[in-house]
Order: sequence, then structure tokens, then C-alpha cells
Amino acid sequence: MQTLYQWDFRGNPSAAIPAIIEQTMQEFGAGLEETKEFVEKTVDGVITHQQEIDDFITRHAPHWPLGQMTIIDRNILRLGVYELEFNTEEIPPKVAINEAIELAKTYGGPSSGKFVNGILGAMYKEENK
Repeated sequence: MQTLYQWDFRGNPSAAIPAIIEQTMQEFGAGLEETKEFVEKTVDGVITHQQEIDDFITRHAPHWPLGQMTIIDRNILRLGVYELEFNTEEIPPKVAINEAIELAKTYGGPSSGKFVNGILGAMYKEENK
């Protein structure tokens, strides 16, 4: 999430991703070096599928244009949608939603948890009718 936030904040420079991941791992990932491959795969997956992910978000949050969302909420949603739509083998849907809600509660604003829950919950319900 931290890497996606920095990537978005800097204007989406894909060439800078390796450096951003490295900096993030040094700053926040002490003792978690074995997760670097997972982080790289996840960030790459979000960026590779960004347009599809953003389309999912836009469809399920029609009153909240992506540009008006906070950077943190937007990237938590991108991460959650990636896990729900493109990484289902590794992360069960309800776990992905719960993780995104917890990230939003921890790093977002006062209503971020409800916001993320509403969008990802609606997506999950639509996909599992």
C-alpha cells in the first residue's frame, strides 16, 4: 500500500517502482525481507491491471470520481480490487476486503473504512450473485 501511495503521489512513474519498493522495504519492512517478492508481484499486478481496476472502482463508486478520492483511499481500493479480481488464488475475497478495511481505518480518514467496505462489498456481492 505504501509503495502504491508513493507511486500515485509521484504521478505514476512506472520506471520508479523498483526504487520505491526498495525505499519502502528499507523504511517499513525491516525484518520482512522475505515478503519483498510478494510486494513486487502485488504492485506489478496492480499497475499492470490499473485501468481495469480503476474501471471496477468507477463502476462501484459512481459518485466518487477517482481524482476526488484521497490518494490513500484510492490506492487501498486498487489493492483490494486487485486481490478480489486478479489474485484470488492467494487471498480469499473476504480476507482481501477485511485487509483493505483495516488499512483504510488505520491510514485513511474517519470514514475511509466505511467507504472502502461499501465499494468492495458491493463489488463482491455483484460478482457472487
